[in-house]
Amino acid sequence: MAKLCDNVKSADWKTEKHVPVIECHDQVTEGELFQAKVTLGKEIAHPNTTEHHIRWITLYFHAHGEKFNYEVGHYEFNAHGESADGANKGPVYTNHEIITSLKISKSGTLHALAFCNIHGLWESSKEIRIA
Repeated sequence: MAKLCDNVKSADWKTEKHVPVIECHDQVTEGELFQAKVTLGKEIAHPNTTEHHIRWITLYFHAHGEKFNYEVGHYEFNAHGESADGANKGPVYTNHEIITSLKISKSGTLHALAFCNIHGLWESSKEIRIA
């Protein structure tokens, strides 16, 4: 039986437009708020059309030594130019980018998952240390 993790793809975000890019400091102060930004298509633009778009991004944190990941947030992008007049004729498009504020009490790893409606699930991660 196939597992979900067997279908999650990863690659270098510099050469693959579907890979989430996590941008934040490598080192933060324990218990102080910091911002993390997650985008796609930083080097190679990802389409944002009715036919081909990013549906959502979910951000997780896994503290070193802990058993589980913790969901930081789930962010949906629901407007992709759909319209009664046809595909890509709508008045609004949401962009696949999130900025969130969080604080951590242990060093660990941020994990981002992104879902493309055509090419499936993609992941990336970034280590963060406590100062």
